Amino acid sequence: MAYVIAEPCIGTKDTACVDACPVDCIHPKKDESDFEGSQMLYIDPVECIDCGACVPVCPVSAIFAQDDLPEKWQEYTAKNAAHFGR
Repeated sequence: MAYVIAEPCIGTKDTACVDACPVDCIHPKKDESDFEGSQMLYIDPVECIDCGACVPVCPVSAIFAQDDLPEKWQEYTAKNAAHFGR
């Protein structure tokens, strides 16, 4: 099970979660070419180790364990995976 970034991240893109992630699975980073054009950040579901380090540092509470993702944001599981071509 991976973590998922949902709708509250849109337009925010605070990168505290990027810095907290021990396996570098949250993208795009500020120095990546697609950062400016991206609406939000995404978690790679294959690389995520389910540690939860990103959750408490998110200022907009946009990160959820996949099993805890609110029903209204279920499509964000696929959106996160699609960002990485998964």
